[in-house]
Amino acid sequence: MAKVVLILALCVLLPVLISASRPMSRPFRLQGRVYCDNCRAGFETSATTYIPRAKVRVECKDKEQKLLYSIEGTTDATGTYHILVHEDHGDETCDVVLVSSPLGHCRTADPGRDRARVVLTSYNGIVSDTRFANAMGFMKDEILSGCTTLLQSLMEEED
Repeated sequence: MAKVVLILALCVLLPVLISASRPMSRPFRLQGRVYCDNCRAGFETSATTYIPRAKVRVECKDKEQKLLYSIEGTTDATGTYHILVHEDHGDETCDVVLVSSPLGHCRTADPGRDRARVVLTSYNGIVSDTRFANAMGFMKDEILSGCTTLLQSLMEEED
């Protein structure tokens, strides 16, 4: 009886273990943008510019916050990054985080906009392999001229 149970367990568990250790045949394509908040508004405005050559990192952690996966990427000329993730991270919490800005006048990460949560699993009903992260931003050291008028006009639209 024990031999039958052992053989049955090997027949079921062995294929699962083999498939779990192999990389995915179609990786996730993660993309997002990095901006410079010229008005220090805390969000994107019409004065926002996008940062080429900014560095970002994908970090996936387990429930105990132990780092299990990390990969870096760089933005292109439009401030957009494209990172290929070759593994499923269904049981992990994954974030894209800002690493650095090449702009000397825009290097302070915007608190609250310095990371973006991403879902990197194919077991959630999303058919596409492309994953989009919210835009993340750095704040300009000195507020751009014209920002006061811009922000006032945004407040008027709200009323």
